[in-house]
Amino acid sequence: MKGRGALLALSLVMLVAAKPPMRYQPDPSSVIAAEIAFNRLAQQKGQWTAFRETAADDAVIFVPQRVVAKDWLKKQADPPASVSWSPSIVYVSCDGLLAASTGNWKRPDGSVGYFTTLWRRDKKGRWQWILDHGDRLATEREAPEFLTGKVATCKRGARPEGPPPAKGEAPPVPQDDSLIWSADVATDGSRRVTVRMWNGTGYDVVIDDKVGAPS
Repeated sequence: MKGRGALLALSLVMLVAAKPPMRYQPDPSSVIAAEIAFNRLAQQKGQWTAFRETAADDAVIFVPQRVVAKDWLKKQADPPASVSWSPSIVYVSCDGLLAASTGNWKRPDGSVGYFTTLWRRDKKGRWQWILDHGDRLATEREAPEFLTGKVATCKRGARPEGPPPAKGEAPPVPQDDSLIWSADVATDGSRRVTVRMWNGTGYDVVIDDKVGAPS
């Protein structure tokens, strides 16, 4: 009996080890919910507190050069009142692991602008932001009547390189490049953030933000 029990326990361990990575539906509404919760957290607990609590460890921001967000944020005190924001449109990768949102923000002093945020699911399936940036505008962008969510056409990457997985290990998931982004910063502090989405035959540029050098 003891031998049979040990064998059963070992089999269960191997099944757990071989469990494939979780799959997620490419659900724009979950990203919208994450943005709304992010903004609510900023109003309730403080602007930079909210940014710290929702950022991935490798998240980046621009001040104006590109920096690791958590290194910069830990030195920032929350302002008396937070900026508020709302997404207008959300783009999600085919595998549901990466997303981009863009919309309007407004400061307590009445100044307005836009933002773009890149989101990535963590190991527990929670959305964390990995890039956040924006710029001030003279007049607010026209907000849509309804929030919009778009999902990329599936585009699986090539078969993973290297040896096959060991017995009991889950095979690696090919990278899905259906939603890709780039962020380039010039020496003068100007930058360009671009998001592209696969349409089945090529990439559409869905976000193309250009921010001038700070005066």
